[in-house]
Amino acid sequence: MTATLVNEASRGAAVSPGRERARRSRRRARIIALLFVFPALLLLGALVVYPVLFSVGRSFFDASGTRFVGGENYAEMFRDPATLKAIRNTTIWVVVAPALLTGLGLILAVLVEKVRWATAFKLLLFMPMAVSFLAAGIIFRLAYDEDPDKGVLNAAVVSVHDAFQGTSTYPTARARDGQGLTKAADGSYRATASASPGEALTLGLVGVLPDDLPGGAEPAYEAAGRKAGADELRGVVYLDFTPGGGGEQGKVDRRESGLPEMTVEAVRAGKTVATATTAADGSFRFEGLDEGSYTVKLPASNFAAPYEGISWLGPTLVTPAIIGAYLWIWAGFAMVLIGAGLSALPRDALEAARMDGANEWQIFRRITVPLLAPVLTVVFVTLVINVMKVFDLVYIIAPGPVQEDATVLATQMWLVSFGGGNNQGLGSALGVLLLLLVIPAMVLNVRRFRGSQR
Repeated sequence: MTATLVNEASRGAAVSPGRERARRSRRRARIIALLFVFPALLLLGALVVYPVLFSVGRSFFDASGTRFVGGENYAEMFRDPATLKAIRNTTIWVVVAPALLTGLGLILAVLVEKVRWATAFKLLLFMPMAVSFLAAGIIFRLAYDEDPDKGVLNAAVVSVHDAFQGTSTYPTARARDGQGLTKAADGSYRATASASPGEALTLGLVGVLPDDLPGGAEPAYEAAGRKAGADELRGVVYLDFTPGGGGEQGKVDRRESGLPEMTVEAVRAGKTVATATTAADGSFRFEGLDEGSYTVKLPASNFAAPYEGISWLGPTLVTPAIIGAYLWIWAGFAMVLIGAGLSALPRDALEAARMDGANEWQIFRRITVPLLAPVLTVVFVTLVINVMKVFDLVYIIAPGPVQEDATVLATQMWLVSFGGGNNQGLGSALGVLLLLLVIPAMVLNVRRFRGSQR
C-alpha cells in the first residue's frame, strides 16, 4: 500500500512540470496574440468606438455643445420637414435599389454563363466599381443635363421624339402688330381679313434670323406677284425683313425670303376645310374651294418651342435618376458575387432537371434561385447597408435647387452639421439614427456569414 502511494506521488510530481509548461506556453501565445491585435484594436477604438460614443453623447447637447437638452434633438428630427424628407428618400433607396440590384445581378450572372466571352463581359460590367463615386457623380451629372447639346440622355430622348413627332421650324417667329395677322389664344395666327377664292394674300412674319431659315429657302417676291385662279385661294408666307436694311413693312421686297415648310389652313365656320404646306418661296394655295369667305390660319404647331427632353434632375425624377447612377456602379459587384455562387451550384441537379423535361425558365425559377438563396440574401443585405450610407452620388448629382428633394440621411446629417446648419447636436442625433438603422442589417449579415462557415 505504501509503495503504491509512493509511486502515484512520484508520477504526479513527474506530470505537473509538463502541465505547467503547457500552461505557460498557452499564456505566452495569448500575450503574443494580444500584442499583434492591439494596434488593430487601438485603431478600431480611435476611429470607430470613440466617435460613436462621442456622437451619442453629443446628441444630447444643443448646437453650441454647452447646454444639455436631453432628447430634444431626437424630437426635432421628426419635426423638421427636411429630415422627414430625408427619411422618406432613404426608405425609397432601401426598398428599391437593393432589390433592383440583386435581381439585375442575378439575371446578368445567369446570362453571362451563356456568353462566349464571359470573362471580358464580367470585366466590362465590373469596371464602374473602379471609378470613384466623385467621378461617377460628375459623369452622370453631365449625362442628366437638361440641355440636349450637353446631356447624352436628353439628346437621345429628343432625337427619338423628333423622329416620330417632328419639330416646329419657326419657334421664334411672330407677326408685327397691325400687319394683317392676329395672334389667337392657342398660339396660332389668323389673317385679319377674310379671303375668298380668286384672291391672293401676303402674310409677313418677323423674329427669324436669316441664318435660321431652312436650306433651300427662296425669295418670295415672284410668288407674291402671282394671281389666283377663280377657284383657288393662294398666298405667300414670307420673312418681312430685308437683309442689310431698307424695304417697306407689310410688302414683299425683292430680297425678302419666303418661309418654306410652314403649315397653312383654310378655316370656314370654325372648321378647317383645307390644309397646305408652303413651298421653298413661301407660296401656298388651296384649290377646289366653294364660294364664300375663308379665314387663313397659321397653326400654333408652326411656332411651338422645340422639345427639350426630360428634366431628369428636377424635383420629381432626381431620386430615381441618382438610383440609376448607383445601379450602374454596383451592378457588376452583384453580378460577380452571384456568379461565384452560381458556379458552385451542383451541376447534376441542373442536368437531372433538363433530363426530366424542365425548360430553362423552370430550372431558373425552381432550382437555381432556391439554391442561390443564401448568396442572394448576403448580396441584398450588403447592399441595404451600403445604400443607407450613400452620400457622394446624392451630393454631387443633385443640383442646388433640388438638393433638399434628393437628400438622404447621410447628406442631411452633413448639411445639418457642417453644410450651413452648424447644429452638430442635431447632426449627431441623425448619425445615431443612421447607426441604429444599419445595426440590424449588419447583425443579420454576420449571422449569415457564421452560418455559411458552419
